[in-house]
Amino acid sequence: MSNRYTIHRRSLLGGGAALAAGAAFPALAQDNKRIVIGTWGGDYSRLLAKNIETPLLAPKGWDVVKDEANDPPRRAKVLAEKSLRRGTSDLQGVSAANMYEMNEQGTLEQLDYSKMPNAANLIPAMKYPYGIGHIYSGKVILYNPKLMQAPASFADTLNPKNGAKLGIIDIQYQYTMLAAGMAAGGSVSNFEPGKELLVACKKAGARIYPSNEAFAQALKTEEIACGIMWKARAVQWQNAGINVSTVAPKEGVPMYISGFVMPKNAPNKAGAYAYLDAMMAPSAQEGFAIDMGYNPTVTNAKVAPDLRERIGFTEEEQKRLVDLDYGYMAKNDSAFKEWWDKSFKG
Repeated sequence: MSNRYTIHRRSLLGGGAALAAGAAFPALAQDNKRIVIGTWGGDYSRLLAKNIETPLLAPKGWDVVKDEANDPPRRAKVLAEKSLRRGTSDLQGVSAANMYEMNEQGTLEQLDYSKMPNAANLIPAMKYPYGIGHIYSGKVILYNPKLMQAPASFADTLNPKNGAKLGIIDIQYQYTMLAAGMAAGGSVSNFEPGKELLVACKKAGARIYPSNEAFAQALKTEEIACGIMWKARAVQWQNAGINVSTVAPKEGVPMYISGFVMPKNAPNKAGAYAYLDAMMAPSAQEGFAIDMGYNPTVTNAKVAPDLRERIGFTEEEQKRLVDLDYGYMAKNDSAFKEWWDKSFKG
């Protein structure tokens, strides 16, 4: 049932589609057992169906429709629909940073946690007034133990001495600037000290890859020996046979949180709450830990000790987990991207 009505990007986006949203799905808006979810495609969408929709929602008669696209066009559509009485989606999957930005734009419902029994077990850091963390991981150091000794910090990794052994991911520009800032004495609220360090790394031969997948391929072929990435991704690459180990950096471990928000004009808020509650069920959270390598955001999910050791953080490392300054990142994102493209990559 969950995948039967998957709707792809070109059928929802473009031109006047967003502004005509009120008429786009008249049947969906009237069907109180149908939940429209904006989400990424690929494995994430498949695992939402496997762990949440098919086992927990379909038996109760809920029918999930997916609007699959990257998050920038989905966020743009929610903003374009802001003035409409009824939007076209009930939930949107975005990062915590983008949750903050959407809330600042005035597009999000402030959640009533009393409507979600499973929220009683939600980790406090994953509970936002305007959204819920579904999965989380941390930005860690990745290295090939065959090619180098384990770095202890971001400063050890983002070091010009590593030359061409260092790989940097283009689409991770904000988080790379954050890591470099922390390495150079900055913080989650001050990336500026890291700029000089990144330029020095580039001049020393650091390689820049356009995507996470290209970076993984470079690790696999041993073109590079180290870099920084989400721990969950490293687990996936380990599962794929890539020789990569991880270290929680001593400066702190920036968290990545992905979750869901509800547009103010969601046509089926009852369905949205049902989905959010199912998302927090222990079985759903455990499934994502096994299938995707991300940590559960609820305290009652049971993860096998060997898996927890691979995807999670020790008690000492947990003390170094740091949430991001989403206001700072949203305010400066355009300037960060301009500096990255012109002064760093250029």
